[in-house]
Amino acid sequence: MPTRDPLPAILGGMDIYLIDQIQRERIQPTQRVLDAGCGGGRNLHYLLKAGYVVYGMDPNPERVEAVQALARRLQPRLPEEHFQAGTLEANGFPDQVADVVLCNAVLHFARDTEHFEAMLAGAWRLLAPDGILFVRLASNIGIETAVQPLGQGRFRLPDGSDRYLVDADTLRAISERWGAELLDPIKTTVVDGMRSMTTWVLRKPSALQ
Repeated sequence: MPTRDPLPAILGGMDIYLIDQIQRERIQPTQRVLDAGCGGGRNLHYLLKAGYVVYGMDPNPERVEAVQALARRLQPRLPEEHFQAGTLEANGFPDQVADVVLCNAVLHFARDTEHFEAMLAGAWRLLAPDGILFVRLASNIGIETAVQPLGQGRFRLPDGSDRYLVDADTLRAISERWGAELLDPIKTTVVDGMRSMTTWVLRKPSALQ
């Protein structure tokens, strides 16, 4: 009888693009990792099991409770205050609390451009100098003519969902404005012409710069 593949049990549903960052040793066990929009903890399961100092945030208190329960099981030494209900623009975490901020499928829920900028500023506030901001978000890259503008940066996608969308020029302009290092080329996956997801990975400038 074939042996069951242990990877799902180890990785816990972690985003494949985040796995790529860990495999390339960009995210180390010595770093503090904050998942902004942690949901039920799919991207935290492996990190908790591997002993990372982890923080989590989600606007849904029930999801935060689920992640606290996961942390109690996998890494009971972590204080429960590491997991809080909140949003990027309004939360109780101190400035520069993390060396890595994960922002996976969060920013495209912005209500408008002002909200998008506030969310981004919140993520940047939480990140320590030399830290890494890992972002996965919806974009119009590769489906520019297939999306319907709704105003204020929001669009209706061919799959019927409404999202705040960015383009590559916007991401590059933000990176330049922040003086951030773009660690990878901007990478985009277009899913059957229905939606487009982009990976954007930045390093925050050193405090000495």
